[in-house]
Amino acid sequence: MTDFDPGRRRFLGHLGLAGLGALGAGSLLSACASSASGPAKSGGSGAVTIQSNLSSPQAKTAIEKLVENFNKLGKGTASVNTIASETFRTQLPTYLTSANPPDLYTWYAGSVANDYASKGLLLDVSDVWQGLGEYPQSLKTLSTDASGKQVFVPMTNYWWGFFYRKSNFAKWGVQEPKTWADFLALCETLKGKGVPPIGIGLGDTPWVASAWFDYLNIRINGAPFHRELLAGKQRFDDPKVKAVLTRWREVLPYFDPKGKAYPFQEATTALLAGKTGMFLIGTFFADAAPKDALGDLDFFRFPIIDQAVPVAEEAPTDGFFASAKSANPAGTKELLKYFASVEAQEEYVKSSSGIVLPVHPKAKAADSPLVAKGKAMLDSAAELTQFFNRDSSDALQPTADTALTKFMDKPDQIDAILREWQASAEKVFKG
Repeated sequence: MTDFDPGRRRFLGHLGLAGLGALGAGSLLSACASSASGPAKSGGSGAVTIQSNLSSPQAKTAIEKLVENFNKLGKGTASVNTIASETFRTQLPTYLTSANPPDLYTWYAGSVANDYASKGLLLDVSDVWQGLGEYPQSLKTLSTDASGKQVFVPMTNYWWGFFYRKSNFAKWGVQEPKTWADFLALCETLKGKGVPPIGIGLGDTPWVASAWFDYLNIRINGAPFHRELLAGKQRFDDPKVKAVLTRWREVLPYFDPKGKAYPFQEATTALLAGKTGMFLIGTFFADAAPKDALGDLDFFRFPIIDQAVPVAEEAPTDGFFASAKSANPAGTKELLKYFASVEAQEEYVKSSSGIVLPVHPKAKAADSPLVAKGKAMLDSAAELTQFFNRDSSDALQPTADTALTKFMDKPDQIDAILREWQASAEKVFKG
C-alpha cells in the first residue's frame, strides 16, 4: 500500500518491526479522489465496503485489482471507495463515528489504531490472527491494542531515504554521501551547478517536514529518546531538541525555495525533471512517478551524524482495520484474511510501483536492485521507527507541522518555536 500520510507502510515480517510507528503510507498521497468522496455503506451480508486513501494511480489500481480477485474467490464480495488521502486523514474520525460507517479502512497500526480501539471503534480481529501463524510476533504485537485484542492486519512496509535519479548524479559528477560532512559537500556542489540540492513539498502536505525532524533526532539523540519525546516523556524545549533544529539549520540554504508552496507530488515531479537534486521521502512517492522512471531511481540512507548513536531507520507499516459497527463482520474478516495472504501481497506489489515490501514472511518483494537495497538497509538497522504521527498520534502531528514549517521560515527563532511546540504538545498529551 503506498499513499502516504504523515508516516506509513509495509511490514517486513522477518525484520521484527515491533516498535514501529509512522504515518500510513497509504494515506499520504493526496492525489485526486476517485469514486465517491464520502462514507459508503453496505448492508448486513452484502458487499464489504473498503474506505481507501490509496488515491495515487498505481496504488488505486493495485487495491482495486485485489478486490477484483477476492470477488472471484466465492468467499464474499467487496467494493472500494477511494478518497483523496489528505481528505481521508482528516475525515477518518468522522467515518468511524458515523451511524453507518464503512466496513474496512486502509490505514496503519500503532498509537492511532490503539486510540480508536480504546474508544470502542475498531472490530476485534483476533480470530483472523489465529490463522496468521507464519507472521512474526513483532507484527502481532504492533497490531494489538492495550486490552490485548488484535485490531489491525498489516499488508506492506516501506522505507525512507534520499531519492535521486542516477542519470542526474552521473551528469553532475556526484556520488552518494555517507556522513553529514559528505552531505554538506554534496549540497554545496549541486548548488554551485545551479541545481537546488534538496527538494521538499510542504504545500498541503506539511507533514513531509517531520521526516527531517525524525531522522535528525534519531541520528543525534537516538531512537529511544525520539520515542520518549513523542510519547510526552521528554520535552520539545529540551536542549537535545534544540540541537536537532540547530543541525537542520545548516542545510536550510540548500532547500528548493519553491518547495514550501507545492505538495510532495510536485516535489516528486521536480526531482524527476532534474529541477532538484534529491528528496527525503518514502517509497510511496514512486506511485506518482512514471513507470519508465523507476529504473533510474536510487537512494541513500540519511547520513550518519554521530557514529556512537545506533543507526535507526524509518520503516512505516500499513494495512487495514475495520469498524466495530460493521454490518458484515464475517465478510470483513474473510477479506482481511485474503489481504494477509502471500497471493494478495505479491499481487499488490506487482500492480503498484513495486518498491514496497510485503509483510508476509513468505511473500516475495519485487526483484529489483532498488528494493534489495532498501530491504538491506532496514535489515542492517539497529532500530526501526515509523514516522512522527505513527510513533505519537494524529493529534500531535499538527503541532509538528506548525512548529517545523515556522522553523523553516524563521530559523533564528528556535527557542521561541520550541517553547510554543512544547505548550501545544502538552495540550495534546493532557487531552
